[in-house]
Amino acid sequence: MHRRRFLKSCLTAATAVAWTSRGGLTGLQVAAPANRPARIRFAAIGLNHSHIYGQIDTALRGGGRFVSFFAPEPDLADALARRFPGAARARSAREILEDPSIQLVVSASIPNERAPLGIEVMRHGKDFMVDKPGATTLDQLADVRRVQAETGRIYSVLIERHESKSITKAGELVKAGAIGEVLQTVGLAPHRMSPTTRPAWFFERPRYGGILCDLASHNLDAFLFFTGSTRADVVASQVGNLRHPQYPGLEDFGDVMLRGNRGSGYIRVDWFTPDALPTFGDGRLTILGSDGYIELRKNVDIGGRPGGNHLFLADHTQVRYVACDDVVVPYSERLVDDVLNRTETATSQAQTFLAMELALDAQRAAQRITRSPA
Repeated sequence: MHRRRFLKSCLTAATAVAWTSRGGLTGLQVAAPANRPARIRFAAIGLNHSHIYGQIDTALRGGGRFVSFFAPEPDLADALARRFPGAARARSAREILEDPSIQLVVSASIPNERAPLGIEVMRHGKDFMVDKPGATTLDQLADVRRVQAETGRIYSVLIERHESKSITKAGELVKAGAIGEVLQTVGLAPHRMSPTTRPAWFFERPRYGGILCDLASHNLDAFLFFTGSTRADVVASQVGNLRHPQYPGLEDFGDVMLRGNRGSGYIRVDWFTPDALPTFGDGRLTILGSDGYIELRKNVDIGGRPGGNHLFLADHTQVRYVACDDVVVPYSERLVDDVLNRTETATSQAQTFLAMELALDAQRAAQRITRSPA
């Protein structure tokens, strides 16, 4: 299709529903359609973060059959069993790893345990889809890269782009040339901490990996995706515990500046979402192009339209609001396709590993900042 006609069709379809009401606070894809024939069999090991439920739904949407799970924590296993009563409760992780019928394992285990588990999964001839961060040290990443190359298995990190309608739509518009060449991305990712709901490992730096390793993962991937960079360096980074001295292992603020071979980037992450905000964080992404820019208000349009997944586009002729309600996010289908066909259509393994490397480099190089007493 001609680029201009494609761009016009993207905008026309989106703006036709631009002013409709949205009820939810997020536009992530909904749960799996009922009665869909299974294309692969998958299992879960490690349920320590609630993201596991989204990971399971993602694999189901792509055509997976959820057959079994294991967690050493009875409360976590009991909760998952209530949500997915059709999945068998395995007696050990080994039982899943040694089941030749299982093709994919998903995990949201404690962050520093994810890479070692993924290595075992790949060595047992299975693909792995893991919550972010996919590794918490550069040594872990080196081991993952080596074993992935040896086995040829998939090591996929489920990050925001894989679930976001607004990011998917922005990708279509950028590809169609809506804002020219992408020059820079700026990602802001505040989060609500809710400390009483968090497990002990959340406050232990060696176990969660640090705030840039963790929260910045989403926007590091977005930086690579939108700029098209295949090489990048961390120019500067900093982290700190600015407001929570009662949790000395916590980092509640971090930022990083990036320089890639196809563009630059800046990312700020924090745990300072105020209680009154009706979502976990006012996440934003600005994509600066040579002929315009796109701003995504991912979770809330504060003081504006209800719901999430808001996309604003400004170019040389007009400013537009582009609705994303009807966007189909392709990750789940493509991941299952890749499992079956041994392809790389969901995300290239090189981009996954480069995003992980940048997060770990930024974390390692970060200057520690403090605030002087008033």
